Amino acid sequence: MKRIFHILFIILTCQHIYSQNAGLPYVQILGIAQDGGYPHMGCTKKCCEMVWKNDSMKKYVVSLALVDPVSKKWWLFEATPDIKEQLQYFKNLTNGEYPYLPAGIIITHAHIGHYTGLMELGREVMNTKEVPVYVLPKLATFLETNGPWSQLVKLNNIVIHKLKEDTVFALFENVNITAFRVPHRDEYSETAGFKISSGNRKYLFIPDIDKWEKWNKSIVKEVESVDYALIDATFYSGDELPNRKISEVPHPLVNETMELFKNENSKTKSKIYFIHMNHTNPLLWDPNVQNSVNKNGFNFAKQGLKL
Repeated sequence: MKRIFHILFIILTCQHIYSQNAGLPYVQILGIAQDGGYPHMGCTKKCCEMVWKNDSMKKYVVSLALVDPVSKKWWLFEATPDIKEQLQYFKNLTNGEYPYLPAGIIITHAHIGHYTGLMELGREVMNTKEVPVYVLPKLATFLETNGPWSQLVKLNNIVIHKLKEDTVFALFENVNITAFRVPHRDEYSETAGFKISSGNRKYLFIPDIDKWEKWNKSIVKEVESVDYALIDATFYSGDELPNRKISEVPHPLVNETMELFKNENSKTKSKIYFIHMNHTNPLLWDPNVQNSVNKNGFNFAKQGLKL
């Protein structure tokens, strides 16, 4: 009898926890690939050849949905070249329970995989009305003064909201973002990372950065301060681009990041989800490498994963 009561207690407790969490905001991953997507244009190597033959293996460019189940609002991180597929993907994942368009779009920087999807909001396609777009000041100026993006502003397809660096911005009740600068190739804009606070959860989102040692903050401390950290994993190792100087496209290599966190506790390591993977990165497609990363205590982002 005591055992029965114990089992019932566990079931009721789990149901209570589930009901509490069911209404909390969450993040859902809508894309995990680097700007060129997966498969990559012009690639005939093993990494992409299998995907050209099997469309179900395709991965979208890095993007997140920040979702509030209570208000039925959601926000999109990054306007990628895959935005039309990702909006439909999110609709399918959530059984159409949310508006098709997000309540706002938050963008890190002006490299093609992160902002060019805004073109789909223009009058040639959706002809949207005043979709809020949240960016740091230099990116705001770039969008406002360069076509075709300036036409989106002029025609009120989008409304630019300038974020202040290192300042909490309230997207909605109990849903906040904080933009911060990270070192990167800033040809047209600064590059932002974001801290996301939703309910009782905190997320770190840094899809692009040059090297951790170039940043004026400690990535270890930043990861320790959140529940989930989605961080740059463009390349696994330095030998992925035999025909290019990897110094021209510096990123923290996955094996470098794992080495940096090698002596941290398992709880800290488990917060890390590698994301923004180039098509050459075996973490995107090689089960042996994926298992190795998991065995070392880390995670890699999966399309559709809810955090």
